[in-house]
Formats: sequence, C-alpha cells, structure tokens
Amino acid sequence: MPDRSAARSRQAPTADSPDRIRNVALVGCSGSGKTTLTESLAVAAGAVGRAGRVAEGTTVSDYEGIEQRHRRSVQLSVVPLEWNDIKINLIDTPGHPDFDAEVRAALHAADAAIFVVSATDPISAATRALWRECDDEAIPRAIVVNKLDVARHSFDDMLTDCHVAFGLGPDTLRAMFYPVYDGDRPIGSMGLLTGRSYGEPGPCPVSTEARESLVEAISGQDDTLMERFIAGEQLDTASLQEGLTREILACTLHPAVPADETGIGAVELLELITTGFPAPTQRGRGAPPCDPDGPLAAQVVRVAGDSYVGRISLVRVYSGTLRPDTIVALADGDRDSRERIPALTSPFGKQQRPVGEAVAGDIASVGKLATAQPGDVLYEPDHPVPLDRWPTPTPLLPVAIEAHTRTDDDKLSQALSRLASEDPALRVEQNPETHQLVLWCTGEAHAELVLERLRTRHGVQVDTVEHRVPLEETFAGPAKGHGRLVKQSGGHGQYAVVDVEVEPLPVGSGVVFAEKVVGGAVPRQFIPSVEKGVYAQAEKGVTTGYPLVDVQVTLVDGKAHSVDSSDAAFQAAAGLALRDAASHSTVRVLEPVAAVRVIVPEEHLGAVLGDLSARRGRVLGTESPEPGVALLRAEVPELELGRYPVELRAITQGTADFARQYLRHEPMPENLAARYGESD
Repeated sequence: MPDRSAARSRQAPTADSPDRIRNVALVGCSGSGKTTLTESLAVAAGAVGRAGRVAEGTTVSDYEGIEQRHRRSVQLSVVPLEWNDIKINLIDTPGHPDFDAEVRAALHAADAAIFVVSATDPISAATRALWRECDDEAIPRAIVVNKLDVARHSFDDMLTDCHVAFGLGPDTLRAMFYPVYDGDRPIGSMGLLTGRSYGEPGPCPVSTEARESLVEAISGQDDTLMERFIAGEQLDTASLQEGLTREILACTLHPAVPADETGIGAVELLELITTGFPAPTQRGRGAPPCDPDGPLAAQVVRVAGDSYVGRISLVRVYSGTLRPDTIVALADGDRDSRERIPALTSPFGKQQRPVGEAVAGDIASVGKLATAQPGDVLYEPDHPVPLDRWPTPTPLLPVAIEAHTRTDDDKLSQALSRLASEDPALRVEQNPETHQLVLWCTGEAHAELVLERLRTRHGVQVDTVEHRVPLEETFAGPAKGHGRLVKQSGGHGQYAVVDVEVEPLPVGSGVVFAEKVVGGAVPRQFIPSVEKGVYAQAEKGVTTGYPLVDVQVTLVDGKAHSVDSSDAAFQAAAGLALRDAASHSTVRVLEPVAAVRVIVPEEHLGAVLGDLSARRGRVLGTESPEPGVALLRAEVPELELGRYPVELRAITQGTADFARQYLRHEPMPENLAARYGESD
C-alpha cells in the first residue's frame, strides 16, 4: 500500500457536506487493542506513516503525558481520517472503567459505535453491559474481532461468543469479511459482499453459504430486496450496501470484521465505515435537522487543558456551520455567556490542525472558550436550541488532600476549579463538618490522573491524607452540669456560675436551648450569653471533639456578680457546665449511615451480600428489575464505604451499579466507639 502520509499529514481532512462525514466511537475494555487499531486505521488511510506516530514517542490518540507514561488512555481522542472521499471522525475511548464518562461523551458525539473485542480474552462483563446500554439507545454498532494473530479463539468462535454475550438473534450478527490464513497466521481477508481480497491473499473463493446468509440478513427488512433475493436474482453490490446501511441504522444487523495488530482489518473497516455506516443526516437525535444552512446548534463534548495553548473545547456540530470570529452563546441550565469563536482546528493526537469551518455533523476543536464546560450548548444569540446531555457517572471514591506548602495552597483553589470545569466526573468538596478538602473521583485511576494534572499542568503539589467521616456525639441519658468561672487578678475580674440540665432528644433534633431560671439568679441580659456558650461548646463537642447533637440544654440556676460578670464570662461558664454534665453521663459516638442501592447481575449477588454483611450493612431487600439482574437495597455505615466503589468493581468484574445517599446518624457499636473516643 502506498504511504500517503507526506501528502496528508500536514492537512486536516475536511467535509463540506454532512453526507461526507462519519462519526464513529471505538469502545471496548482495556487491552482489547483500540488504540493500536486506531493507529492501523490512520496508517491505512495515509494520515501517518507506517510507524503510526505523529511525533516521536506519541501515538495518534495520545494527548496527555500520563497516557504515554502509563500506556493507558484517560480521555477520548478524535482522529480525523479520509477514505473514499469521506471524512471519518474516529473517536478512540479509554477502556478503564474509571473513565466511563469519556465513553459516554464519545457515544453521544458519534453516530455509530465499533465494539473492539480481543480474541485472546473472554468478553468482559463491562463490555456486555455497555452493549446493552447502546441497545437501549439504539446506537448502530459493528464488532471488530481483534488480535487474531495471537488468538486463543478463532474468528468463528468469537462470533459465537458475541452472540451469547450480547444476547443477539441468529441473523443479527454477520461477518462482513472472513480471515484468510497461512497456517496459523492470518494474512488477509475476503469481503463476503464484494468478493474482494484484502492483504496478501490472491483470488480466494468466497463461501457461497456465508455470502447468501449475509445477503439474506441484509434483505430481511426490505421487501423489494427480499423478493429479488427469493427470486434468485443476483443483487448488485450498490443495492446491498444501501440495504446494509439501513440494517445497521435500524440496529437489526451488526457486521463483524476480523483484525490483528499487524494491520489486517484496517482497510476492511474503513470500507465498512464509509459504505455501510450512517451519515449524521440519517440518524435522528432529538436535535434540529442536520443542515449546514440551518440555525447553529453545537455541543461541547470535552474540555482539555493545555499548559501552552490553554483550554481546548471539542465541539460536535449538529446544525448550522461553525465559523471563526462569530459570536455564540454558551448555555447550560441557568448559566449563559457569550464568546467569540477563535480559529477552528482539527485534533490529531497532540496536534491541532487549522480548518476553515465545521459544517453540521462535523467535529472540531475551539480554543480559548473561557466558560465552556462539557455538555454546554453553542447557539446563535437569542436563538437557543436545547440539546440533551449524556449521563455522567457519580464520583463515589473520596480522596482527602492538603496543600504541600503555603505556595501550593495559594494556587490550589484555582487549579481545582479549572480541573472540575473540564472533568464532569470530578467533584470538589470543602466538607463543612470535617473541614477537609475532598476530591470525589470515580476510582483510583481517576484520582491518580487528577493529582498528576494538579502537579504537571498547574504546578500544585498536594498530599493525600486519611479521609474523615463526619462523626457526632450525643448524651445517652439525662445529666446535670455545673460551670463556675471565677478569676480575679487585679482590676476587673471574671465571674459567672451556670447550672444546666441536659436530656437527649430524638435523632435529628439538633441542639435545643431552654431556660427555667427563677428569682433572677442569672440576670436576663446574660441568658443569651449562656445560650451562645452552649451552642459554641456543642459545635466543638464535649468529650470526643465531634459536634454534640440531639440534646436539650436547660439553664436552671446560676450566680452573677454586679461588677465582674460579663457576656464572655457566662459564655465560658456555659461551656464548662456542658462539659461537666458530660462527665456525669455516657456520651455516645454517632456515625453516619447511608442508604445504598446496588444493581448487580444475579451471578454476583451472593458475593455482594457477603461483602455488605462484612461491612456491618443491613440488607433491606432485593428485587429483580429485569431477568438476570438484582436490585439490592441496604443501610451501611459510611465508615465502611470509603473504598467500596473500588472493591465492588473487583468482586463484580465491573458490572455493578452503585449509589449512596446519606440517611441519618446512629450510635456506633461500643467496640468501635472506644477507638473514636467514647466516654462514660
């Protein structure tokens, strides 16, 4: 194949019509070979040389340094290619489950998906779950069976596995190309529809049975084609390719392509994408018609930070034409701003190649949009266009951090604000109860990425510390307390005596202050001072340092001095009285309890139940929302949920869906409370 990289490597593919665009997302688990396949496609299309590199040590879908260092994709990457005069926006996605938000964004921006499965490994449960989600959203799909050169399973065996794993009907999955071997080594493939050979093999007879099966599947939903097929007419390739596109678009047929890491399958896949995959005009998405002359409607798919060029927003255009120097409105809910579009570029690895415009259906990069966030809609001012957002996973893994130095602390807030605006899966919390700065992430790999971005992109060094769960304390029974403050050191002294009675209240009552002073033992002007002192001491706690809750503190008696009593003296005496009452009662530590919901395949239900029991969880019940799936509800102490997202993923092979919500505080078991400062 001629190396066309020199002619095209400096120029981005362009399209002047939506019909000449295909937007395709590559999805699959880590290790399936998506990035290598992307490189093979780029080489086959002449976008890069045969080494598959756009710069020394950089693959076509690399963007951040962490991807090169850890050999792991962490965000979606767009690689625009050109084949058969069609522009293909190939969207490579991460395979690690921590970056599921990137996969959802890619599927939202694409018009079809290619599932890459490895012939060396079983089809993962996470891949099966993603297929079901795409099925629910009616996303057209194809399958690439990769790594056939080192396979443990044959192409036919993998198709059988896909039928079972994805729950497909007998006519739904069909090979479009069939591998040709020289011994155990694949050397090319044959097109079942066209009879064309790819790779090294010369003329090779195509199985009549396999071709007829494919033609029958393509003709199944088209009465005219089916009548011609039944009549024994030789159907022309153009008619079959039109039928193939209809079947793929309707999700009634999923073509399969064999591939390996030497490049076999790349040309075949490019042919399939350009002749069988739907154009943006063919797939309804609840957006305005895909018309380059229509009103502008575009959406920010991803925002990436770059230490040299700043923020880069990846944008999918659904309607109209996006051009430089135009004023657009950006909106997301109540937030609305207007900005000028600078020069447009086309992403290619770390490179940004200039383009003149982006028509409806295309994907382009826009630099220096100061307020852009993923999901934002771009439209003509005063002509808003609503576009649906894609679902973003809830971050459930807490990582508490502290600035390493004072200089880091000065820069930390701004750096985190920028990262959170770029990453919808990151939530930054300043916990008002524990006073910790907490990063809520989707998993350990996501947390590692956020910390590395802080260090390398923003120059901020932080230390991770133990995440603290907000505990509380309360009185187990009624008690009386006496607080006496008497100080005399010349001049004005300090004098206040306070007597209180404390009694527990129901959960959620907070701290209630009352007074039953008779005879003016505590002058009226100092009763508010006692109340302030009670609330201040309750916030600091009385024995453990955790806030005191669910008690009523009643001022019953006290003494004052005509000269030495003051507001400050009575506040201090009230705190002393509350602490004294605690010394005459049992103070219990209260821990937060979360309502937990887990959706899991029934095959993993036993393991999940056992794990929750070990975490002091109380299972409230299970139900079956659909065959083979269990919905489990439980109440679990939050102290036991710190690493639960990571460990749940491990015991369910990444197939469980987990949600949590604060429910209440309740007394901690005595054996644990002793570790957290229970006092008798």
